[in-house]
Amino acid sequence: MHSEQRLIRYVKLLTPILLRLALGASFLSAVADRFGIWGPPGARNIAWGNFARFTQYAAQLNPWAPPALVPVLAWTATAAELVFGVALIAGFYAREAALASGVLLLLFAFGMTIGTGVKSPLDFSVFSAAAAAFALSLLGPGSWSLDGVLRWRHRTGGVA
Repeated sequence: MHSEQRLIRYVKLLTPILLRLALGASFLSAVADRFGIWGPPGARNIAWGNFARFTQYAAQLNPWAPPALVPVLAWTATAAELVFGVALIAGFYAREAALASGVLLLLFAFGMTIGTGVKSPLDFSVFSAAAAAFALSLLGPGSWSLDGVLRWRHRTGGVA
């Protein structure tokens, strides 16, 4: 096998894994920030530092929402990011999680554009992350995933 063919093979093998890990870790990191796990509000590299500040940010991104709905939106986004983050990293229902992640990220990007201007979602690569999620939904989870293990067990009857 030529080195170029070998490189293409490795890229095809690693791309879904890297996409899953990058997207999943980003979601989980954002969730951790909302609960102060990365540090308190105002600390270096901390976006929110607590859920109250994240809820205020959610209100800014959703100016159409009545105040009573904003906490629901904040909790829904947080729950979705937690579930999608874990599913993507594990590669469990990865195509579905990737597609839903792409939709969620586009919603974030549009909300950021409305609430803070287009520079914010561009600077934070939200449109790029959405495109990566949609690409992953088309590529599939790759062989190193829970989906891959379950497919293999179904194909082989679970016999090694």
